[in-house]
Amino acid sequence: MLDDDLKTQLAAYLERLQRPIVLVASVDDGDKSRELLDLLEDIRALSDKVGVEVRRDDAERKPSFAITAPGHDIDLRFAGLPMGHEFTSLVLALLQVGGHPSKAAPELLEQVRALDGEYRFETYFSLSCQNCPDVVQALNLAAVLNPNIHHVAIDGALFQDEVEAREVMSVPSVFLNGEPFGQGRMSLEQIVSKLDTGAAAREAAAIDAKDAFDVLVVGGGPAGAAAAVYAARKGIRTGVVAERFGGQVLDTMAIENFVSVQETEGPKLAAQMEQHVRQYEVDIMNLQRASSLARGDDGITTVKLESGACLRARSVVLSTGARWRQMGVPGEDQYRNKGVAYCPHCDGPLFKGKRVAVIGGGNSGVEAAIDLAGLVRHVTLIEFDDKLRADEVLQRKLRSLDNVDVITSGQTLEVHGDGSRVNALSYRDRSGGDVHRVELEGVFVQIGLLPNTEWLKGIVDLSPRGEIEVDHAGRTSLPGVFAAGDATTTPYKQIVAAMGDGAKAALSAFDHLIRSSSPAAKTEAEAEVA
Repeated sequence: MLDDDLKTQLAAYLERLQRPIVLVASVDDGDKSRELLDLLEDIRALSDKVGVEVRRDDAERKPSFAITAPGHDIDLRFAGLPMGHEFTSLVLALLQVGGHPSKAAPELLEQVRALDGEYRFETYFSLSCQNCPDVVQALNLAAVLNPNIHHVAIDGALFQDEVEAREVMSVPSVFLNGEPFGQGRMSLEQIVSKLDTGAAAREAAAIDAKDAFDVLVVGGGPAGAAAAVYAARKGIRTGVVAERFGGQVLDTMAIENFVSVQETEGPKLAAQMEQHVRQYEVDIMNLQRASSLARGDDGITTVKLESGACLRARSVVLSTGARWRQMGVPGEDQYRNKGVAYCPHCDGPLFKGKRVAVIGGGNSGVEAAIDLAGLVRHVTLIEFDDKLRADEVLQRKLRSLDNVDVITSGQTLEVHGDGSRVNALSYRDRSGGDVHRVELEGVFVQIGLLPNTEWLKGIVDLSPRGEIEVDHAGRTSLPGVFAAGDATTTPYKQIVAAMGDGAKAALSAFDHLIRSSSPAAKTEAEAEVA
């Protein structure tokens, strides 16, 4: 089941097991059950601390397996074969059940241990989903830490009957005690904040009590991470406040144009960025969204958060990034995660054998149509312009597929459904005016990005597209406030460009501090001269 390279890597990890573990398989006579037994036998052969038990007559999903530790009350199970993106989740689960400590913040781990009540989680994932491992790994760790937390991670493509019955049309989808709990990427922090209702108020109070920063970075994507590193290396008090550290990178599948790194994946790069930032004395405040900004006569900028807390800083770097642009048509909001999706890699496997549409004829849209064509019965690509805008190499590949129809000059009018899921889409032919209806089960929206700057209207100058206007040094129209990355007017929204922008903005902020009356900045400047 595992190739030699994976076996070698896994064997090295299993040396970290501190106690015996037993993999308890629930199987039948199907092919997938045989594959699962092969996988578990491969793992057992790599360590004398791993045992395997096989059960055929229990009531568990088949194929599935629990990872247990004799003498420890841990309820953690995979339903299906956790390969693809979930192989890392499997490795971490083996290690954590086997006693290897987590690298999560000690206060967060203690918060999980202290949760009262009984929590039975079920997470539906797909093997091609880059967002799913975060949720699976978070809930697996919670199940290891707290015996009142139970978790089973379910391959939605393998258990299609459940997916249909529960109307799961987006992954990851999490159920708690049989009821919907959440969809999309969630960190352990986010999950705990939903369970521990007093956590948000305690965090807001702690944030509000913080002293002023020399540089406060708003946003935790590539631009924000670079800004934090460059500011912290100057020895000045640096903070990062972010809704989710990593930003859009977390939703990026393959990255092949990041100079010096031939190939990586978004979540991996995001984790590396955060590790780099945490090497310095940077105060990272996650799960926080900024709501307003004001600069006082004393030169201090105050950033107010949606939680009600306020942060103060002598300089600010805005790196709030962008988000998927929505169609803005009737039915889109109603059927989001019920057939309307924005990530073909994540949700594509749930539409196997079905009919879908892709909205958008740029690189993202054409790439999505190509990927989906290998999974679904039929793809209809609809582009508003009179021609596709994707690279010619992608267009040639698209034209070679016999289960894809391309419609140009098409204006999407409405997403239709039966109240619970999508069943059609209507569009207008812009050249002739006729309205057409396409029967389908899914709509994947790929029409570009919108900057996350609505909260800055009237505070700093924005372009007609809503981007923060910056000069060559990253300065905005407000003194002491700088900006970087996809939220700005800087062209070419690329990771490497955003990182360069972030570094430039941090250096500009430091230069501002040197020339201002900030005692902390003067001390640092004098130290550098000395």
